[in-house]
Amino acid sequence: MQSPSSDLADLADATRHRPYTLVAELSYRCPLQCAYCSNPSERHIPTRPELDTDAWRSTLTQAEALGVVQVHFTGGEPLLRRDLEALVEHAHSLDLYTSLITSALGLTRERLAKLAQLGLDHVQISLQGMSDADTLHIAGRTGLAAKLEAIGWVRELELPLTVNVVLHRHNIDQVPELIDLATRVGAQRLELANTQFVGWALENRSQLLPSAAQIARAHTHAQSARERLRGRLDVLFVLPDYHAGVVRPCMQGWANRYIVVSPDGVVLPCHQAHQLPGLAFERVTERSLADIWRDNAGLNAFRGEAWMVEPCRSCERRHVDFGGCRCQAFQLTGKHEATDPACRLAPDHDLVQLARQNAEAKQEVVQLRYRRLPRDR
Repeated sequence: MQSPSSDLADLADATRHRPYTLVAELSYRCPLQCAYCSNPSERHIPTRPELDTDAWRSTLTQAEALGVVQVHFTGGEPLLRRDLEALVEHAHSLDLYTSLITSALGLTRERLAKLAQLGLDHVQISLQGMSDADTLHIAGRTGLAAKLEAIGWVRELELPLTVNVVLHRHNIDQVPELIDLATRVGAQRLELANTQFVGWALENRSQLLPSAAQIARAHTHAQSARERLRGRLDVLFVLPDYHAGVVRPCMQGWANRYIVVSPDGVVLPCHQAHQLPGLAFERVTERSLADIWRDNAGLNAFRGEAWMVEPCRSCERRHVDFGGCRCQAFQLTGKHEATDPACRLAPDHDLVQLARQNAEAKQEVVQLRYRRLPRDR
């Protein structure tokens, strides 16, 4: 007979990597071409077709059985899926909390009302800045008026609203105006998300990385607004790890709390993971989601501490940051097991310091490299 302490140990082991959130990347297609997009760069975008409706329904059902309680319908642009309504309805039938993560371009009030009727719980709409010029510069097209109109519909339908703005050198000085805008439109949450320099953002880092002074000013404004607007608007501002000196737990730890399913059905720990060489990931059409979550070699690669090298292995923050971002480590050093160079203790931290020094210097403005799908070439 097991002792109570043994039972508790078994329970802790069983729940240690229980997933809470499914990130359902319904499509990599998108009307925008954001230069900081977290989707794969063009050479890594899969050529397999997107999962069909039945496959996504099955994935949602399996995710709920595995312990998932919320699903983020995202992309690319999830509105480009004609079966979005069917997927929201199925997720709602499973008592999953459903969020639509969207640019809002192409959205109509009628479609949003239908999604709300079918069980949509929350909408997150992205803004690129305070003007059409900002959207055109960073995303390759205009659309601010359409986004603001969609925000109005969300509020009319009494859906919880998050406004998301990816911050970079060209819009970070607009933080006070963005806070005022989010307050004025009645958002419950404003995410001021500093760019994570992987994928497309890394390719454009020389043009996107803010200066230390810009970040300090924006942080001060955000902190002041957070106190001033407490109970009215939740203002989230996380210092970028390039300047913080410590790294964040990417997705709350590799294959720890999030399941990402790509448009073609590959089960991943994060958006960029299938770009890491030497890791094998599986599709939900090939094996059950539960078996993949437990046994897949790619998902297990960076769970726990056995993979860690120094200084991560003996660092007191290893249970907090889980070694940082594996994709960032690989894209900067060529080694996915390396200490994330954004950490001030990392042997390769000079790579990040050099990028920061270049951001402080006056540089010639060069053309951004916009996100493109293979068929856009």
